[in-house]
Amino acid sequence: MFTSQTSSFQESIDVEERDDFDSEEIAGYSQKIQLNCYYTIYLYQGTRSEASGANVAWNQRRTDSTTSQDDFSLTLIDSSLPSEAEPELRTYISRRLSKGALLGGMGNIATVELSIPEQAVGCYCCLLEQERLELDKYVQGLHSSLQTPELQNLETEVRPYLSQWYEESVMHIYRVVQLVQSNISFLLHAALNHTHVEVNNSDERTKADVSRFIKAASLQGLSQQDTTTASLCKAISEDTHSDLIIDCSTSPPTLSNTVSNRFCDSWIQAFLNAAERCNPFLLRQILENFKLKAIQDMNSLKRFVRQAEMSHYALFRCCQFLQGCGNGDVLLQNARAEHSDLPEACSIISVLEEFLKEQSQA
Repeated sequence: MFTSQTSSFQESIDVEERDDFDSEEIAGYSQKIQLNCYYTIYLYQGTRSEASGANVAWNQRRTDSTTSQDDFSLTLIDSSLPSEAEPELRTYISRRLSKGALLGGMGNIATVELSIPEQAVGCYCCLLEQERLELDKYVQGLHSSLQTPELQNLETEVRPYLSQWYEESVMHIYRVVQLVQSNISFLLHAALNHTHVEVNNSDERTKADVSRFIKAASLQGLSQQDTTTASLCKAISEDTHSDLIIDCSTSPPTLSNTVSNRFCDSWIQAFLNAAERCNPFLLRQILENFKLKAIQDMNSLKRFVRQAEMSHYALFRCCQFLQGCGNGDVLLQNARAEHSDLPEACSIISVLEEFLKEQSQA
């Protein structure tokens, strides 16, 4: 099956360049973002031989909404797009499929032009395959409803589910920033440090939002060695007192066992500014930039550690780097987990940890 979801995207990019928003513009922009979102779902058959007799008969009844190529066909099942815009989207998707640009289980985001009020929209596309476990959580929730091309549960399950895609898959970062405000640095540090976050006295959506935010901000799965994250999570989980607690019984929520650092604190204002502009796409980009910077610093530290095994000057440079980046505690914890089987590297990391400890006490 194929899903395509679109929303106002170009203005989300343009808004980053504007600093003169007043309260009325912000309110109007927020309303526009939440209204201008669409979904489309197609039946994709990769080859003629894959089509069963029932599917072929069903496609023939819908020839007006089927695009056929030599090696695949794409048939409209349901869409919230205007009737004049849907064929344009189907043509765009067919062109991507014919070029092999869409792979099963992997989402793609692109800017497309359709016959709708917005000049340009951001389109998220995902090609779903049966018995694939690595799908995005939201798409995976849709998968069980897409077992038959007739989609007898279209009205009761599929359409209501797809109508909520924007709130569930895009707005959760915005809601979390709105919830914790300047305390967002504690969540960022918890994500980088693989610290468990517990949300108390809240509804299920808030708990799910926080969980998804932590996963989105985490570097899990991006480490060069899979055992690094596993060993680090195991070590931290043994200390239950390290859990970050968010108590939503008060307004604003109360956070306990909070830990942050200068690196995470430096991103607070960027998140607050994007949230004030009601710009969830910009929030997501900021979160990705945050992770990218953390990964760059982690790679720099690993390079310095390797050099420090042979040079005292490189060790000095490593100390300077940790002092300047503001994220030394997280970087060293990840480095120790990754180099646990390298005695020389571990000894250097111990020296660096002692250096940071002395700096913090000075």
